[in-house]
Parts: sequence; structure tokens; C-alpha cells
Amino acid sequence: MTHPQPGPGVRPDPPAGARNLVIVVLDSLRHDTCVEARPRVLESLGEIEQRFSYATWTAPSHYNLMMGLLPHVAPAATLASAYYRQEYDRLAHRLGVDSLGFAQLLPDLFLPTLLRQHLGYITNAYVSMPVLNPHTVLNRDFDRYELMPHHHDLPGMLSRLRWSDSRPNFHLLNVGETHYPYVYTDDDGSDLPHISGLHGTVKRIGDKDDSTAFFSETELAELRNRQVRSVGYVDQLLEGLLDAAPPGTWIVVTSDHGELFGEDGYFGHGPVWHEKVLQVPFVEGLRR
Repeated sequence: MTHPQPGPGVRPDPPAGARNLVIVVLDSLRHDTCVEARPRVLESLGEIEQRFSYATWTAPSHYNLMMGLLPHVAPAATLASAYYRQEYDRLAHRLGVDSLGFAQLLPDLFLPTLLRQHLGYITNAYVSMPVLNPHTVLNRDFDRYELMPHHHDLPGMLSRLRWSDSRPNFHLLNVGETHYPYVYTDDDGSDLPHISGLHGTVKRIGDKDDSTAFFSETELAELRNRQVRSVGYVDQLLEGLLDAAPPGTWIVVTSDHGELFGEDGYFGHGPVWHEKVLQVPFVEGLRR
């Protein structure tokens, strides 16, 4: 599902030094399963930090991301307002735009609007989760916004990436391989139970019975292992992203939220509060 948007009449010239920005969101990936996979490519990009998501499920977390607020470090003895200011200063560093200030984000407070309408970027998004489909509010000020035909199609996303030589590029990739049922290649997870979320809070909302018995400890351990294995697969593919991105591209790889694999009786994410559903990996660096 592709929804290109008409461009503005005149797009401004990019400021000097503006560089490509790529944000890769590995959906539902928690920090400890990411580190357990020992992702070689991610580690080559920088230190894989443990950070905290602003939300426990996909849609609100992505809205925060598109406000320019990446997962936070929860520093002690720091005013929240001061941390936000530091984050927006960090955004300027990522973009390579020294003159960028918080006032330029207003009134929209929306990163694609800032990049496209004020800094002259080409903006593109490729998403896996139906809750991020092109009819949602997130599809604003993107030149191209596409819901992939399959939820586990990072190869398809990477094949769609284009890099303009005349303007800086912004790419948002919402990667579904790390989301339940943690599948890739030809494994579609059809042998696993249908649960709400990927399998259809929206699609199945009229069904009378959308319940699933809770997983056994053995099943939960295997589901966690599936996520770990999916990280290894995604990590190999991301080597292609690093190879294709022009030198000087700033790349961020993180997650929108974590996942629960039986801790304190929970599975999944969303309407629960638990540290494991907020702890996410975060790594960033410059493609040299």
C-alpha cells in the first residue's frame, strides 16, 4: 500500500552540511534479546545502549519518534525540560545542521515536516505494522509512505531505498521481523496462535472470539529464542544498508518498545507496564 504525497510548490534548498538520516525501528525488540544475539553489524555502528521507550506499543511510540524524541536514557537529577532541549540539540548534530533550533520544530513538532518543508529533505517511510498504515496521522509530509505487503520484508524495504545526490534523504524503516511471531524468509508463523496486534486488532475487531490460551513456559522460552534469532537475520541484512548508504549518512537503529516473555505473567506489549517492555536497544553512528 503506497501513498505518495504531493510535494510543496517550492522546496527550500538544504542548509550547508545537511546529511542523510536513517531511523531503523526494530519493532518490539527488547534490549537484552538484542544484545544476546551479538549483532556484529550493529556493534560496528556503535555501542548498543539500553534506553527507554516513551510508550509501550507501536503507534504512540512512533509518534514520539517522529517528534524527534528517540528513546531516552533516564538521567538522574536532570530536569525533564533540560533533557528535551539536549535531545533537540542532538538532533541538530545528527542532521549536521548547526543552525537548527527548537523553534524551527514549532508549531508542528513533527520531524518529517521540519525536514521536508524547512530543510529541503526528501522523506520516505516503509512500515511493517498495520497500525502504522498510510491512512494514519503518521503519514504526513512524507514524499513516499508505504505499508509493506508482508510484515517481514526488510529485504523489500532495502530494495526500495533511493539516495538523491541533490538533496539529503530521510528514511524511516519500521521492521517487522522482530515482532511476533518473529519470522523471516519463508517462515510465516502460521503454526503459532493468532493473537491481536499483528494478526489483527483492526482486521478481527468484529470477531466474537479472539482469545488465546496463555503460553507455557516452554513456548515462552521458544518465542524469546525466535526473537533472538530474528535479530541475527536482521543484522545480516543491515550490512547491506550500511554498504548502500552514502558516506556521511547518520544511522539510528532502535526499537519502539520491548516485549514480555512471561515475566510477572505477561506476554507481549501494550496495555501493561513492565521495565522489559520499556527497555530497548539504541545504537547510532555515522556511515563513513
